[in-house]
Amino acid sequence: MPALLIFRRLRRGVIVSLASLALAFAGLIAFSGASHAATQGPCDIYAAGGTPCVAAHSTTRALFASYNGPLYQVQRASDSALQNIGVLSAGGVADAAAQDSFCAGTTCVITRLYDQTGRGNTLVYQGPGGTGGADTAANATTETVSMGGQKAYALYINPGNSYFAYNSTGGVPTGSAPEGEYMITSGTHANNGCCFDYGNTETDHHADGNGAMDAINFSTECWFGGCSGTGPWVQADLENGLFTGGSKAWNPNQVSETSHFVTAMLKNNGTTQMALKGASAASGSLTQFYSGALPSGYNPMHKQGAVILGSGGDCCQTNHNASAGTFYEGAMVSGYPSDATDAAVQANIAAAGYSTSTPFTPGARLALQATSPCCTSDYLQHDTSDDKVVIAPVTAGSSATDKGDATWIVHAGLANSNCVSFEAANAPGRYIRHYAFQLHLQTDDGTGQFAADATFCPKSGNSGTGYSLQSFNYPAKYIRHYRFTGYVAGDGGTNAWDTSSLWAQDTSWLTASPWS
Repeated sequence: MPALLIFRRLRRGVIVSLASLALAFAGLIAFSGASHAATQGPCDIYAAGGTPCVAAHSTTRALFASYNGPLYQVQRASDSALQNIGVLSAGGVADAAAQDSFCAGTTCVITRLYDQTGRGNTLVYQGPGGTGGADTAANATTETVSMGGQKAYALYINPGNSYFAYNSTGGVPTGSAPEGEYMITSGTHANNGCCFDYGNTETDHHADGNGAMDAINFSTECWFGGCSGTGPWVQADLENGLFTGGSKAWNPNQVSETSHFVTAMLKNNGTTQMALKGASAASGSLTQFYSGALPSGYNPMHKQGAVILGSGGDCCQTNHNASAGTFYEGAMVSGYPSDATDAAVQANIAAAGYSTSTPFTPGARLALQATSPCCTSDYLQHDTSDDKVVIAPVTAGSSATDKGDATWIVHAGLANSNCVSFEAANAPGRYIRHYAFQLHLQTDDGTGQFAADATFCPKSGNSGTGYSLQSFNYPAKYIRHYRFTGYVAGDGGTNAWDTSSLWAQDTSWLTASPWS
């Protein structure tokens, strides 16, 4: 490492009845004012249908119109303090501003998702300090979403993150008792690792045989082979298999669900039948992929009544979760919901206003945090001694100058308004641009060349985490850190900074609260 950069890092690194159902359809959800309070939530609709929620989890909104408690808990890295994140008002959207304030100047993880039913089925991460185990809690700020125009955060699970709950008096169905489940997930963040599940699982973290699980799976994992398409698919994890229908054979009615927001539903009466449904969570009605007999060997079911999120049932006490997926909300109910109830819940979800929310809104101030294993405390920044753009640590105790150097103001792209340009918060008129593929902070000279060099297009993270920033005029290249210096780099090439080693991680960035 060059001596100047060592100095720079040292300096910065001090560190229902039919009538009830008709009402459900008529009064699905309504937002009013800034709080976006709901007149009805999914669990109110399930209760009206005679299948009450026994577990309800969300990072985005209340699932009961009357719920006014915490949705989830975050823990910040700077001092390990914990903070519950609630709703703006009863039945409303998550108070994302409370998270932003608590996590400002540091990083946070989501340590638990509270059970809104009051039955005590609160999901806690499966790792040291959580429920025990080998996994860790998920980053709290990887993805922001909009709920009817109000900011909220997703639970963005990567391999090595998972959550679990077990309460023997929590009312989650056991044995062959009927059960229904839904979750809102994402078709843009999934893999074929075992197993991105939400639902009923074993209490002992072991694979205890056919029917010991009854969970929704959403992944590109083709368990029995013969799958059509590339997924991801809504499947049933019943233990010892992911089922697309009533047998090990591929169900030709299955389709890939690739929308950013996906509703996934599973219901199982425990003895004779199950159904799988899916839809875009932003609009549209449910598609029924399967309704029929349970697979052979799974009737009756042998559910144990624990709750899993993000992993399979035989995880994660001594092993690590291998799956990736996003969770926004979900619930488990006692009983077998009617098709009318399913449709009413989907209408409520679509009316809630899920939409993508980008942190790269012109005028926004943000920090860009590295995601590579070496450098998760480092942020993209400029140095006051030269015009180079580098990565280096910043903490709550850093100087005001260092915090300013790591804070950027987002502008509509100088060369293309569909992309973005980054102006230094403490150096007005100076932007990140590449020159000879290295990143510099320079004054906009008004030329077309400068505009093109200073324009970057945000994409989903090349590693599956955060965002990657594609060069406007060299679209095969992305902003990358290499040996702590910023470049635009391709995945392979003759330049040292184009090495494929760690390219995906080095080109993926988390957006964080501005340091100044």
